Amino acid sequence: MVGSQHEAMHRIFQHDPGMFARAFRALHVPLEDPLEVALLPTDLTEVRPLERRVDTLLRITTAAGRFLLLVEAQGEDDPDKPSAWAYYLAHAHAKYRLPALLLIVCHDRVTALWAARPAAIGQPFWPSLTMRPLVLGPHNVPAVTDPDTAAADIPLAALSAITHAKDPRIGAILKTLATVLQEIDEKDAHIVAELTELGLGNSPAAQTWRHLMSIDLSFFRSETSQRLRAEGVIDSILRILDRRGIVVGEDVRDRVTSCTDRRVLEGWLDRSLTITTAAELFVDESAP
Repeated sequence: MVGSQHEAMHRIFQHDPGMFARAFRALHVPLEDPLEVALLPTDLTEVRPLERRVDTLLRITTAAGRFLLLVEAQGEDDPDKPSAWAYYLAHAHAKYRLPALLLIVCHDRVTALWAARPAAIGQPFWPSLTMRPLVLGPHNVPAVTDPDTAAADIPLAALSAITHAKDPRIGAILKTLATVLQEIDEKDAHIVAELTELGLGNSPAAQTWRHLMSIDLSFFRSETSQRLRAEGVIDSILRILDRRGIVVGEDVRDRVTSCTDRRVLEGWLDRSLTITTAAELFVDESAP
């Protein structure tokens, strides 16, 4: 389960890798359809006290070759960001030895136009480095309010909702997306709905979206949806134990994977962070 507005951006793109090509065509960038999208570590810190962490770093493979795509979500003007973005690009290029592009996703036109301005580092008479990001925002992502258009490209409809979060038409955009989600596979609809909410962040549009979910998408409370949530907790438990180097026997694994009680699973998840043996997951269950 994703846990931030920034991660929502790259997950929407990962859900439909072809969106990269469609989004870039909106920017008049001649990118071929991706053959593969790989998520890379986002930590671009060198051996120094200053931490540098890009929101998302993806390696895109097309028929023409590979390149890096750095994805950043930007909610407002920040004079410190252009120099950080320049660092991300330079360091990612040096680390992976691949061409690098920076994509900024914005909620409003003012921020998008600010982010799109080239940033020069150096002297006015000799800029040593010029940083030019690609920017997606309400100025170049269409406002998808037509159900047929949304149904034909649901990831684009979700991106439209995120980039138009402050647009007066956001209610119609969200209603259209909510409507078409009822017509697709429940698991895919659940993923897109969650990512849309995360991408909307703390904007008023997020409240509108949650209201639509409670009215139009009641199937998210179905048995299937509950099972999907339980499976996510199970995966987290086993992943944490593996990362901590704790050996998980078949009996423990079977007991965890067969459990459908979300409350019990969440208790095991909390315990997985501190126990020293896998059997300790269940130690409290025999207590009176």
